[in-house]
Amino acid sequence: MTEPTELPPRIDKSVAHSARVWNYWLGGKDWFDADKSAGDAYRAKYPLIEPFAQESRGFLVRTVSWLAREAGVRQFLDVGAGLPTANNTHEVAQRIAPESRVVYVDHDPLVLLHVHAMGESTHEGAMDYVLADMRDTDAVLAGAARTLDLDEPVALVINDVLGHIVEWPDALGLVRRLVDRLPSGSYLSLSHSTASDEEHRAVQEEYNTSGAIPYIFRGPEVTRAFFDGLDLVEPGFVCWPDWRPDATTGRLTERAGWGGVARIR
Repeated sequence: MTEPTELPPRIDKSVAHSARVWNYWLGGKDWFDADKSAGDAYRAKYPLIEPFAQESRGFLVRTVSWLAREAGVRQFLDVGAGLPTANNTHEVAQRIAPESRVVYVDHDPLVLLHVHAMGESTHEGAMDYVLADMRDTDAVLAGAARTLDLDEPVALVINDVLGHIVEWPDALGLVRRLVDRLPSGSYLSLSHSTASDEEHRAVQEEYNTSGAIPYIFRGPEVTRAFFDGLDLVEPGFVCWPDWRPDATTGRLTERAGWGGVARIR
């Protein structure tokens, strides 16, 4: 990949961006003053947001680990990946299977500026980025096909980003379009924030009206529909910490988000 050398012109540093705020909460370095201010203001009103971000990341790490180790997946398409932090999808997968091939998709041009922060792929595997809006599924798949063989099983990873699609039919539709284009034996790994905590919902609603890209909370009674027609693996569609927890799994997110992994028939 070619590493950009200057800031892409489409970036507005004066307005907070959800991916950069998330990066800030995760301890990353790829954010601007507006993102820090928005993140600090949110955390001051709802201090649990940082552990929630960490535990959402923990769900990603555990699911990618399972897909690489137990399901034998060697191709990963991480849609709405955001900015690099620690334990990115290719790092997790390639620690288990060095030959893994991983493509990240995001619409933020700042991502391209920080591709180098992702670290290098293993010699045996591959890693690349596609700059595209995840709603443009044709562009997503065309970009992914430069690195992945879409006739072979792929793990589609969509971790806690679909709340940015405000209209529910649009969110459900983009997942179904991607799933329908993947071969049998592929997998969908997906999570979504729900926030059963009234205080959390109030802080998020204030954030959504600040000029930043909004995020819409949806309950599991709604979001389980992402897995309709697929074969959920154990333990099914559950709150984040209940999906195959390990010694590092926190329990705060029992009221923050749900997720699951399913095999595509």
